[in-house]
Order: sequence, then structure tokens, then C-alpha cells
Amino acid sequence: MPITPIKELVDAAKAEITSLSQEEAEAKVAAGEALFVDIRDPRELEREGRITGAFHAPRGMLEFWIAPDSPYHKEALATDKTLILFCASAWRSALSVKALQDMGVENIAEMEGGFSTWKKRGAPIETA
Repeated sequence: MPITPIKELVDAAKAEITSLSQEEAEAKVAAGEALFVDIRDPRELEREGRITGAFHAPRGMLEFWIAPDSPYHKEALATDKTLILFCASAWRSALSVKALQDMGVENIAEMEGGFSTWKKRGAPIETA
């Protein structure tokens, strides 16, 4: 059986999740209704910078950090705010939002375009 192409997996996930425009996501965070969750690898943050105030939850730990019964649970992710996930280009974040929805997380979305689009449009970032 052939492996499903990643673009098909991403497209299928995007059909079942909420994707917010960069401006919508930024406005929700500014209004205190949402929390940015950066799921990129720590090396990406060091190399590219980060969105000020975003909570960093590496993709590999995301499910463990969000599950209340996990020994790795992070209280910052146990919030009524919408968690807006982003990665570099909105592929990992789409798959991650779908995985968290499958776990039962309801207040979840992704930011279209990811960090690379954020940076290209000149939105504020902080660098190491």
C-alpha cells in the first residue's frame, strides 16, 4: 500500500479544522480571546525568531502537554481561550489541530500561512 502524500493529509485536515487569517488570529490574541501556540522546533525559533507572547509547544510534545492526565501537562494550555497553532507554513499546524480535535479539544484553530507569512508581512517578531 503506498504512503498517502503529505499534501493530501494536510488538505484533508484543513477541510475539518478552523483556519484563521493572520489578521483574525492577531486580533483574537490582542483582544485576550486567544493564545498563539508556536509548534515549531526550538532551532527554528532560534534561527527565525518568534511571535512575542506566543507559547512554545514543540510538535513532538503537543498531545502530551495538552492532555490533563499526562505527566507532561502544561497548565498554560488548559485555558478557555482559543489556542491558535502555527508552524512555519501551516502544514504541521493543520495536522496538529486535527490531532487535538480528535483528542476532544474544542477551542482550537490554526493561523493561515504560519510564521513565514507573519514575518513576510512585517508583523512584529522578537529574535534571540
